Amino acid sequence: MRVVLSTYGSRGDVEPLVGLAVELQAMGAEVQVCAPPDEDFVERLAGIGVALVGVGPSARALTRAAPPPTSIPERAAQIVADQVRAIAPVAEGADALVATGMVPAAAGALSVAEAVGVPAVSVTFQQLTLPAAHRRPLAYPGHPLPPGETDHRVLWRHDREAINDLFRDGLNASRATLGLVPVDDVRGYVLGDRPWLASDPVLDPWIPTPGLEIVQTGAWFAPSDGRLAPEVERFLDAGDPPVYVGFGSMPMHAAADVAQVALAAVRAHGRRAVLLRGWADLTAVEGDDVLVVGEVDQAALFGRVAAAVHHGGAGTTLTATRAGVPQVVVAQAADQPYWAGRVADLGIGAAHDGPAPTVASLTAALEVALAPEVRERAAAVAAHVRTDGAAVAARLLVDVVERDRLAVTA
Repeated sequence: MRVVLSTYGSRGDVEPLVGLAVELQAMGAEVQVCAPPDEDFVERLAGIGVALVGVGPSARALTRAAPPPTSIPERAAQIVADQVRAIAPVAEGADALVATGMVPAAAGALSVAEAVGVPAVSVTFQQLTLPAAHRRPLAYPGHPLPPGETDHRVLWRHDREAINDLFRDGLNASRATLGLVPVDDVRGYVLGDRPWLASDPVLDPWIPTPGLEIVQTGAWFAPSDGRLAPEVERFLDAGDPPVYVGFGSMPMHAAADVAQVALAAVRAHGRRAVLLRGWADLTAVEGDDVLVVGEVDQAALFGRVAAAVHHGGAGTTLTATRAGVPQVVVAQAADQPYWAGRVADLGIGAAHDGPAPTVASLTAALEVALAPEVRERAAAVAAHVRTDGAAVAARLLVDVVERDRLAVTA
């Protein structure tokens, strides 16, 4: 069996595919991953014996450039076109395709699967893009939700119109090159009849919604061998558990001094810090109480820190929750405020108010996270986080392939 896994986005979009790829390989499948050509993604996949098929420009460069909202339709059209060019030759003859990532990337990958006749599954790593009567949708740049509107049905209709306005023309232009008919409803096309929700039921509980069949697999964890770089081990062994500070792929434009602010807040509690450079290239003067790191295995590190201060990406939030470490979430955009709210609601940390912390505000948030009762609660919640999500998804994907083969031979 040969499977193509496709995404376009940050580390949080690529890392779950690593977990799924490992499970598929264990079942004897050949796996190819189509993702941005960033070197850290290439190295991460090479570590599990999977070659990356580069799609489009560097995700890191695009994120740091922060192009204006008015350029979204043009950029989306390019993302779809890049998907079609890169994935079409890879998908030919494959047994299944998994499409994840931002809407235009998923739509492009699904269009390729449609064109070459490969069964495909659409996957999201959080539920905020799934229409639900109990929750408001996210707002797209340049398409704010109608002020004062409280009817969620109206808001989800607005969401559908915004997605069509931003992505439909670019998608249909690429579909024409594949000989496919135009799509009228981009959101409906991407979701399909039975989308998968690859998130943890504790962190991201799905409430059944009439008319929408969701398969929640559990989150896809990438494997960890528990090893850390020697310099990290030495720092951890040299004193009490430090506080982790890292904002992943966020450029942190709204908080350029966040490294200095965070270190001051950590020191106010008499703690040491491990600072992740991330895509914002955070820096600090290293010494007895500060270690700056590039890549680090969060799953191995988080079980040995006092708290984790981060941006609230789905992957980082999940890894911290699984490790039972208290969290401070300084949400920046997109789904991050949702994860911050879940951390606060579960009592496993604090949701910082706003994307640009001050020393005072972050010190106060750490006061909450470092309380003994919060650590106890974090450990209790960690015991309920599912660890089999990638294995469940791999088995389901095999079922998809088998059903397709039976349908062809019937």
